[in-house]
Amino acid sequence: MHIDVKVPKLPESVADATVAAWHKKSGDFVESGETIVELETDKVILEVPAPESGTLADIIKTTGDTVVTGDILASIKQGTGKKTAEKPPAPLPQTFSEPEPAPLQTAHHKQAEHTSEKDLSPAVRHMVQVHNLNPEDIIPTGKGGRITKEDVVKFLENRSSKPQFDLTAQQPAPNKSISPIVQPIVNASAEPVLHNRPVRRVPMTRLRARIAERLVQAQQSAALLTTFNEINMHAIIELRNRYKELFESTHSIKLGFMSFFVKAAVDALKRFPQINASIDETDIVYNGYYDIGIAVSTPRGLVVPILRDADTLNFAQIEKKVVEYSQKATAGTLSIDELTGGTFSITNGGVFGSMLSTPIVNPPQSAILGMHNIVQRPVAEGNEVVIRPMMYVALTYDHRIIDGKESVQFLKTIKEILEDPARLLLEL
Repeated sequence: MHIDVKVPKLPESVADATVAAWHKKSGDFVESGETIVELETDKVILEVPAPESGTLADIIKTTGDTVVTGDILASIKQGTGKKTAEKPPAPLPQTFSEPEPAPLQTAHHKQAEHTSEKDLSPAVRHMVQVHNLNPEDIIPTGKGGRITKEDVVKFLENRSSKPQFDLTAQQPAPNKSISPIVQPIVNASAEPVLHNRPVRRVPMTRLRARIAERLVQAQQSAALLTTFNEINMHAIIELRNRYKELFESTHSIKLGFMSFFVKAAVDALKRFPQINASIDETDIVYNGYYDIGIAVSTPRGLVVPILRDADTLNFAQIEKKVVEYSQKATAGTLSIDELTGGTFSITNGGVFGSMLSTPIVNPPQSAILGMHNIVQRPVAEGNEVVIRPMMYVALTYDHRIIDGKESVQFLKTIKEILEDPARLLLEL
């Protein structure tokens, strides 16, 4: 008996999807619930599991095909025979080379000494490759000593310092084995040019095409202007250094700068509601809630997951959500709901060394706050010149709904709050 593997129901805002990668080939035995193919939409990666155990008989939709809800991807021939020994997955094309990383010596190294990438599920293998991890360093808790997604996330939390955010796409770190999801250039054919100067023509991924569409839409449909200011980060850095160990031991998360900026932005949005508003044809829609988008750069491109009701979250909750979104974005496991909506966005180009930029508004939002790197600079305090950690900040806004006065005052409010963080506690 043959069972069809169909495209699951796509979210309402997603019309179709592209077959991104098959993790099994015809003739392979698959277990019920095992991910056999991944579909790429313009927002997220969808994993399609096998509906029944059996042999993958026919693959109907190949990599690169466009599919819609209900399309048949493949068929599975049901069987009750025992699963034959798995063959290791075919090696992926080599695009980079680097020295083999030496395994970390940990107390659990001996326990995981036989774990290799061929023993991992497709989703776990993808996370290991994207983060350039050694499976032997990860403590397995799954059945039969297998590594689960939760094991990888826990490993990343233990070693991570802070997530990276930006409005520009981050390129993947050199890796001798890159997932097909994040390396379309591998399959691109070189087109010879005169004088032996080859070029590569690579189709945009759906996410990259969607990013391009929305950014052009923002430039063409809105009157975008950017205003700038600078923030003396001395007070926040002192506060963070004073309490970071206690904060981490209490909440099991590191205290970063993003939670301060989210808190300050929410406070400023309450004072200037038009910056939290949007335009709907001839109407201005004033939002009475604060869903803050955090721009996250991933190997696949930019995504902007949403901190829902950010005004109700404390510092620890914000930091945990930011780390969670960063890890899920890199692994391609963000849900449509986590990427939908938002009334205001924040991006941090400073983690990549950006000193100044003019971020582009994320439609239909009306403004976006850009953070940049912190540089020790001489500043005047009273009659003295002192060295202080300074950050330039930028606010890009839609001049159709926000006047220059409000934009400047909004950014000045954020500056005042962050230079005197006690205002956050006292609501001043």
